[in-house]
Amino acid sequence: MTALPIYLAGDWRPGRGAPLITRNPANNAALAMVSTASAEDVDDAVKAAQVAMHNPDWRDLLPHHRAAYLHRIAALIERDSERLAQLQRQDNGKPILETRALVASAAGTFRFFAAACETLEGDITPSRGNYLSLSTHEPFGVIAAITPWNSPIASEAQKVAPALAAGNAVIIKPSEFSPLLALELAKLAEEAGLPKGLLSVLPGTGAVTGAALVAHPGIAKVTFTGGTATGRAIGHVAAEKIMPVSLELGGKSPNIVFADSDIEQAINGVLFGIFSSQGQSCIAGSRIFIEESIYAGFRDRLVERTKALRIGDPVSERTQIGPLITPQQRDKVEGYVRLAQQEGGRLLCGGTRPTDPALQDGNYFIPALIENLSNRCRTAQEEIFGPVGILLPFRDEAALINDANDTVFGLASGIWTSDFRRAWRIGRALNAGTVWVNTYKQFSIATAFGGNAESGLGREKGRDGIKAYMRQKSIYVDMSGRPIPWAD
Repeated sequence: MTALPIYLAGDWRPGRGAPLITRNPANNAALAMVSTASAEDVDDAVKAAQVAMHNPDWRDLLPHHRAAYLHRIAALIERDSERLAQLQRQDNGKPILETRALVASAAGTFRFFAAACETLEGDITPSRGNYLSLSTHEPFGVIAAITPWNSPIASEAQKVAPALAAGNAVIIKPSEFSPLLALELAKLAEEAGLPKGLLSVLPGTGAVTGAALVAHPGIAKVTFTGGTATGRAIGHVAAEKIMPVSLELGGKSPNIVFADSDIEQAINGVLFGIFSSQGQSCIAGSRIFIEESIYAGFRDRLVERTKALRIGDPVSERTQIGPLITPQQRDKVEGYVRLAQQEGGRLLCGGTRPTDPALQDGNYFIPALIENLSNRCRTAQEEIFGPVGILLPFRDEAALINDANDTVFGLASGIWTSDFRRAWRIGRALNAGTVWVNTYKQFSIATAFGGNAESGLGREKGRDGIKAYMRQKSIYVDMSGRPIPWAD
């Protein structure tokens, strides 16, 4: 098997790091061998990116012309959408309906930030003298975009599109478990005519390629989506460099069901919140708070519906639950189910591997629901990143808010109720970057996203998302024509 090349500053060439094998989680068959970038490759990419972004052809490009590149990339993603969706389905195991949605999202992200680029305005600020004062925004420089394995291409688009729109150069370090979509994005950017050097894709491990990127003195900002431990390590390096970072990290999100909610709607939302993407989602609604008066009936109906979820090959449009990303990830999830039982939890369903012979070679795991646990136990506090939901009854709002916020995370949350005032009251009280009311995992590229506490730092998306990749500059222009009085 010949290793796929890396994309370094507009050139396809073998990486100088140890090659890696990416595998199809549905059967663990080798999908591709990929070159990886060494520290020397990282240095080459950063230096080329610095040259490219300071080239007047890019530096002085008018915003609507810069936006045209993003529009062309979006059109090419749409042209190749089915091929990209099928490739992502193989590369990370998500069911095909989910990967199609993610590819469509990526195209929409490029279009949105093309529009944001064209319409970004500076400010004329109120002066306090005979001068004109302005506030404008300029690109940081070379951006390191480190992306996760659970949503390739969508995650890359959320970082690359605003960074390019802002006038930066970008180096992507995709996850070692799902590098193929980032390489495909590089091909489309190249076809769109993006000037050489502005985009590089450097597959590799976090310990080698990622670490070299973060520490490189030529990197002006790091944007990272992934685990909290890695985010904390990046933050330490950034502090030494006095470098800005955007960190979208883990979560242990509460999904809250009140007795006055539409029960079937809430059940569907809870199922989708924890089990879509096989629970491999930072925003998964993994702590399921259910009002005590409806707890037993809701639990029984939820278990029934969970058992009916269709586990199978991601290629099928009927599949709801695909495989986990690696055998090691499945082992980790199984370990948490055992831990929950040791902590006194009662396993209501799932928590084992399927017995279907057709699924034996893949990393499949039957979705689990667990009750009789304290909100303070490890299983209810630590991010599992798999299809495991913890059921937690509650009686009153004060205790609910205390327990929902009793976590080191603060990424997302859901509320199911017919009482708008209650939804507003609880939503404002929750420590979370996103609150969904009578829905879950609803996203818009036009709305900011990010977490609090150990769930991250900074925000992505939204019209101001482009400013996350820019530094602000103030300009004063004297209007009097007179010498500064001090010099008289």
